Amino acid sequence: MDYFLNGIKNAFILIATLDAETYSAIFTSLRASTLSLLASLTIGLPLGFILGFYNFKGRKIIQNIVNSLLSLPTVVVGLFVYMFISSRGPLGDFDLLFTIKGIAIGQFFLAVPIVIALTASAVGSMDRRLAEELSSMGAGRLQMSLTYMYEAKPAIFAAAVTAFGRVFAEVGVSMMLGGNIKWATRTMTTAIALETGKGEFAMGIALGIVLMSIAIIINFFSMYLTERM
Repeated sequence: MDYFLNGIKNAFILIATLDAETYSAIFTSLRASTLSLLASLTIGLPLGFILGFYNFKGRKIIQNIVNSLLSLPTVVVGLFVYMFISSRGPLGDFDLLFTIKGIAIGQFFLAVPIVIALTASAVGSMDRRLAEELSSMGAGRLQMSLTYMYEAKPAIFAAAVTAFGRVFAEVGVSMMLGGNIKWATRTMTTAIALETGKGEFAMGIALGIVLMSIAIIINFFSMYLTERM
């Protein structure tokens, strides 16, 4: 029990003294997760709107595929992205493997199905009379789309938070595509796995505390903003 209490004590010391290695992992996690989230929102929101608003042939099949991708294993994503961005892959010339950008690409494929599915669900559940009203007022497709997205903003914000939580706490993609390189691509989750395996509980606990704190802050912030919207 003493090693656990000492680990907690040393963890707070690392956080309070702004330990460089600890904060390097924190900022790497934030950078990779933010990049993947921005990319997933840029692509996922329009696709989610199309899937939720328009009726077209094969829509149900696409919805089932997107919903199935919500539980996509991270190591499978890491494997396929690794094959594409490795030196022997089609994107090997871009030197993306073992970089933060490489991690973000893998995390994008975890986040974008969440954004698409939740956006489509939010838009699809909205009152269709809104579209008729906007059409009678002479609104074009762009104006109609923006109005729908604005009305669905609580659900869209929830989709963004859910997607961020999915990529922020994952391990497989970050380990496979980032390589867990100290001072470069070591994220909080990969650092926790490494340090715990080495028996160095202080940094693992410190990063675990930060990881949980960020998750709690984001959830409370999300609840606050959702109530205000």
